[in-house]
Amino acid sequence: MKPSRKSPLALATAVAGSIALVATGCAADASKDAQPASADNPVTLTVTTFGTQGLDPLYEKYQKENPGITIEATNIDTGGNALTDWKTKQAAGAGLPDVQAVEEGWLGQVMSVADSFTDLREFGANEVAGDWVDWKVKQATDPEGRVIGYGTDIGPMGICFNAKLFKDAGMPSEREEVAELLGGDDATWEDFFKAGNEYVKKTDKAFYDQSGFVWNSMVNQLDEGYYKADGSLNIEGNAELRERWDLLSDAASKGLSANQTQWDWGKGQAFVDGSFAVMPCPGWMLGTVKGQVEGAGGDSSAGWDFADVFPGGAANWGGSFLTVPTTSEHPAEAAKLAQYLTSASSQATSFEEAGTFPSNLEAQKSDSVTGTNEMSEFFNNAPVGEILGNRANGVQAQYKGPQDSVIQEQVFGPAIKAIDAGSDSETAWNKALSTLQELEIK
Repeated sequence: MKPSRKSPLALATAVAGSIALVATGCAADASKDAQPASADNPVTLTVTTFGTQGLDPLYEKYQKENPGITIEATNIDTGGNALTDWKTKQAAGAGLPDVQAVEEGWLGQVMSVADSFTDLREFGANEVAGDWVDWKVKQATDPEGRVIGYGTDIGPMGICFNAKLFKDAGMPSEREEVAELLGGDDATWEDFFKAGNEYVKKTDKAFYDQSGFVWNSMVNQLDEGYYKADGSLNIEGNAELRERWDLLSDAASKGLSANQTQWDWGKGQAFVDGSFAVMPCPGWMLGTVKGQVEGAGGDSSAGWDFADVFPGGAANWGGSFLTVPTTSEHPAEAAKLAQYLTSASSQATSFEEAGTFPSNLEAQKSDSVTGTNEMSEFFNNAPVGEILGNRANGVQAQYKGPQDSVIQEQVFGPAIKAIDAGSDSETAWNKALSTLQELEIK
């Protein structure tokens, strides 16, 4: 069965083809930025980010420290919508900003048109490469050795949990106790679901918000996910993937999932009304949780905490890069801004603002990250920076293929909704494989 001409992948494929064509015609203009920005030579830099990246406080500071620079920032609500925005503008060859935030999950698509991004080695990237965790730099380096992005955050994962709900259920509620309940240093997904079954039995309420984030976490911590390191598809016949799918499906069938809408949670109400008690949390998700609670009229008294544990061991979800498209009229100034926004002091500020854990090594050790801040105070004074640092140990970068995000959203997205709605594991898995074939994903 062929995909509909109006299907998302058909549109994405058409856009991808256009991207490739446009990319071949893009080249940096060496004459750009002939004069550095100054009060007498004003330069406006446009920046596009997404989600909660914690960069906003840095823009005004940079403008004050760099006379002549004006920053016009656009923030798109989710990474998925930002990807659509980037692909549309990339294909059109117009409308891209001077600094474009790129999510880890897009890397397969971005690297296919790497020559449409400025090689930051031209502006000193090699001299500062040691500032970030090495696997982050490798992710941003194309096969020809071009460095196309400066790393912002990484997404080591712990468990957000509501201590009040655990206590009301008669279960351990202190973060160290919860970590042990979930298996401690040897935590497994079986341990996680066992605790969930106990919680559901005691409360008759769901354990986690929805199965999508759990599935994404399970996939991301495998050595190889939807693609093998050689770039080949890795879904059909993947015993590890199927085993985790069956575990997740079984948990959903027992009522552990609240079947919430991803990124909505009833406008945040589910975080304050007891709809669920835990969720997988990469560092950047902490800012999302805090924002959702406050958006629903709650505060730190809602009871959310953060435990130093993760089922199945170290895992990374997400993390971004700041790139400079070759269409920028001011590549030197844009590269300078991107480097500033990913510096140690800037990443420490972003962590305080949004909980985005730094990829910058110096920032990881800073008082702003390891000490008390607004984020840690919200999470019951949890040492969130210290916990995320612990959770980052052992993280390895997983290869992301060209259609990784499409597989996550369009292949497994509907199948995950199906198991949350009551479908059995086999039927939902076969639905995903059928969609994979229909979309002709390779």
